[in-house]
Amino acid sequence: MKEKKRIPTSAESIVWTSPFTVLKNIGPPLAPEVQPGVAARDASLIAPKKNHGRVDIIRQTAHRGGKTVTVVTGFTGIGLAEQETLAKEMQKACGAGGTVKEGRIEIQGDQREAVARILTNAGFRPMFAGG
Repeated sequence: MKEKKRIPTSAESIVWTSPFTVLKNIGPPLAPEVQPGVAARDASLIAPKKNHGRVDIIRQTAHRGGKTVTVVTGFTGIGLAEQETLAKEMQKACGAGGTVKEGRIEIQGDQREAVARILTNAGFRPMFAGG
């Protein structure tokens, strides 16, 4: 038969110091100051650049085993890194997978409305093309 561990009931108090007691005296962190003209690290703090141009949003099923894919094409003037950032944002908003291939962004599923909203916030003019 196992014996249960017992807590001592003597008059001695258990000394225990929490590592979080130091945080009690420190206030919450301050928000970073955003200065106009200075690039911020967080994309949500930067005002969207207007007039990036027109992009086409296409729904495709061809050569994909019957699966629907939303394809965004027609990016001009932005690099691969910015396309990958946009693709990540679209994937998070849609809750779907996606990739950047040959200068176009592909998001799994029919996500045209959510993709159009994200592109509008980023300063693009999305146009629905095709079926």
